[in-house]
Parts: sequence; structure tokens; C-alpha cells
Amino acid sequence: MVLDGFNLEGKVAIVTGASTGLGQGMALALAQAGANVVGVASGEMVETKEKVESYGKEFLAIAANLLTIDPVNDIVEKTVKRFGKVDILVNNAGIIRREDSINFTEKDWDDVMNINLKTVFFLSQAVAKQFIKQESGGKIINIASMLSFQGGIRVPSYTSSKSGIMGLTRLLACEWAKHNINVNGIAPGYMATNNTKALRADEKRNKEILDRIPAGRWGLPQDLEGPIVFLASDASNYVNGYTIAVDGGWLAR
Repeated sequence: MVLDGFNLEGKVAIVTGASTGLGQGMALALAQAGANVVGVASGEMVETKEKVESYGKEFLAIAANLLTIDPVNDIVEKTVKRFGKVDILVNNAGIIRREDSINFTEKDWDDVMNINLKTVFFLSQAVAKQFIKQESGGKIINIASMLSFQGGIRVPSYTSSKSGIMGLTRLLACEWAKHNINVNGIAPGYMATNNTKALRADEKRNKEILDRIPAGRWGLPQDLEGPIVFLASDASNYVNGYTIAVDGGWLAR
């Protein structure tokens, strides 16, 4: 049956930034589809753990500061120690800093690039090595952005990092396809998350954004449930190096 291709029963998924928002929503979607989940975040993941376990799946919380690559090997080692393998990696953790480019600081540049791009590469590398060791293949899903396609304003390091994510997704797909590893991306549109709280609170900017979205609303974590399960499952085995926009029609406007 076609729906069997979306079944993640017995799979193990690492999701970074799993404490709240889109990361939590994707972790829960993977659990509902059958996967056990390893959540990685700098903060508490009590709510995520409770919800994953309510679906009858196991949850391992790993506290890590992904502003550096120091925790990368530990994340993979703890996952394998607990579950014996890893099948899926969702690189979701990220930050944004807003300031006019003329005044943008080196720290705001480095912090965003480190967590949004550098750590994504080295965690993907570590997980890919585990996939190859297992001889199992695997799925890597990178969370991109509308600003992977567009310039934006006042977010120079964020735009650079997310443009880099889409390029990196293509490159890794090309290199690792021979190992049965699929590397794809999801580019969420304007989502109601902590990162967009300031925008939604700005009445003028909020209206400008909503007027541009054909769907007429901000996206929600559940809007990523279908895409994340698809890209994590066997249903997407011949999809590689592609970034899916989940944006309510923003890019089509």
C-alpha cells in the first residue's frame, strides 16, 4: 500500500532545536509516524518528551550548545548508545539577528553562521559517517528559509546562512547519494514562532507580510508535518538535493 512508504516505525530521528516551535512540531510528527526521537537543544525539552512518549515512542534529550561543533560527536555517540543506530537527521536549530547591515557586528555574523551553517555541516558529516558505517543509508533534512531564495532586509548573516544551507543541501546530496543517503531541505515561509514574534507584534509589518501571502495567514508547526514525514521516509527515496518551500504561496506571488 502506498501509505506504507511513509511509515517510520523502528526508525531513529535526531532533531535539533526540538524544544519549541517548528523543531518540536517536526519531532512530534516523526514520532506519530513511528520514529523514536533524539531531541537536541540548549534548553529544557520536557514538553517535547511528554508528547513524544504519549505516542508510544521513546525520547532521548541531549542538552547541547550548537554555537560550536564541540557537541557533534557526542550527539551521535549518545544516540547510537541508546538506540543502536540513527536513520534520520533534521537540522532545525538556528538563530537570527536583526540589524542594519551598515551596523552589523562580527559577533552577530559569527554566531548566526556558526549555528545555522557550520554546525549543520559537521553534524551532517558525523551522521553520514554513521549511516555509512551502518551500511543502511539515511535521510538528512536541512531547514532552510524563504531567505534561501530572497535577500530580505536587516538580516545579513541569516540570509547568508540560509542561502548556504540550500547550496550545502545540493552538494551533500550529490556526494552522498552513492551511499543511499538523501539530503533535502524544507524552506518554511513566515511561521508563527519565537523567531518571528517581533514581526508579528509590529502591526504595520505584520499586515505587509499577510497581504503578500496568498494563503492569508502565518504558517504553523503542523504545516510542516506532512513534508517532514515525506522527506524522512521511503516515500522520498528518489528525491535528493531539493528544497521544498512550505510558504502558503509566498514565493509564487
